Amino acid sequence: MNTQLTKMFDIEFPLFAFTHCRDVVVAVSKAGGFGVYAAGGLSVEQFEIDLKWIDDQISGKPYGVDLLIPNKSLAQDEDFDSEKLKAMIPKEYGDFRADILDKHGIDGSDFRSFEHDDERGMGLAKNTKEEGSKNIVDIALTHPISLIVNALGVPPFWLLELAKEKGIKVGAMIGSSKHAVKQAEAGVDLLIASGTEAGGHTGDVSTMVLVPEIFEAVKPYGDIPILAAGGIMNGQQMAAAMAMGAAGAWCGSVWLTTIESELPLVLKEKMIAANSNQTIRSKSRTGKHSRQLVSSWTEAWEAPDALEPLPMPLQTMVTDPPLIKAFKLAEGGHEGAKELVTYWVGQGVGLLKHSISASDVVQEFKKDFIEGYERLHEFMQE
Repeated sequence: MNTQLTKMFDIEFPLFAFTHCRDVVVAVSKAGGFGVYAAGGLSVEQFEIDLKWIDDQISGKPYGVDLLIPNKSLAQDEDFDSEKLKAMIPKEYGDFRADILDKHGIDGSDFRSFEHDDERGMGLAKNTKEEGSKNIVDIALTHPISLIVNALGVPPFWLLELAKEKGIKVGAMIGSSKHAVKQAEAGVDLLIASGTEAGGHTGDVSTMVLVPEIFEAVKPYGDIPILAAGGIMNGQQMAAAMAMGAAGAWCGSVWLTTIESELPLVLKEKMIAANSNQTIRSKSRTGKHSRQLVSSWTEAWEAPDALEPLPMPLQTMVTDPPLIKAFKLAEGGHEGAKELVTYWVGQGVGLLKHSISASDVVQEFKKDFIEGYERLHEFMQE
């Protein structure tokens, strides 16, 4: 294909794969797309290990990384201090999460306080601090990445400057035309228009409306390529988005049930069985609106007597440790844990009907894209 993004990154097909799984990154880039590895709550040590593995496996194909550097976060500029942050969480939040576990046959006693929570539940909290985010960026810049994406607001000036020095493109996730203009003014190289259908952190405007709105809004700032995101699960949807002004597609949910995906089988099966109305956009997971699969856990946080979610990163510190325990028990067959487990996924979950390899997903996208293009072309024939 011949688009801004295939030229910009020297790729065959402008399908970008956001994923927490390094195997998916490699498979998608090798298949002609572009893998983007999410740093999320990884430690700098694990991030280095994973990027080194990607470098060794990807055969020189381009790939990128996705970071979570919020422009607004509680005490963002302060040094990370887990004990100080724990002390900011009211005791009732410990009791609330423990009660949810107890009601599902899981011992929640260790979660009534926060003194026993380990660093695994605080990785995201650490990485969203300025110092933590800079450490993650420093690791990324020692590897041959082609793209850095920030998912929570305008990338800080220091990140834009570092990337420019290294010849690395910078992208930003946005959910409104107003935010798109701010990103364009800041000098980002590409925009990811994430509709409310998307999994993870997302706004409240649909992809169908958002893509053409952003396309028009950023015209005064030059030809900035746009990736359409949110609910896109096949090549026909991708073709439709590109007809509205996108230069490619950014997909996350479609990779979650692939063979390579890091998710446990119990969660893959739960997603394949779900329909499109079994997701919820809520602050209960991170303190910012994010879309995830409905479960007993999400229902507990949406109940009339539920506690109000805390600001980022405190809410993540509340929710991650008990969910990590539930994940482990669910993998072992614990029925109560199976009801609790949830994960970020978009409304397109209703289109996930089977588990295939990530490279096969790319090939299906290509095939479906051609079919969508030919269908549009037929309308112009006499």
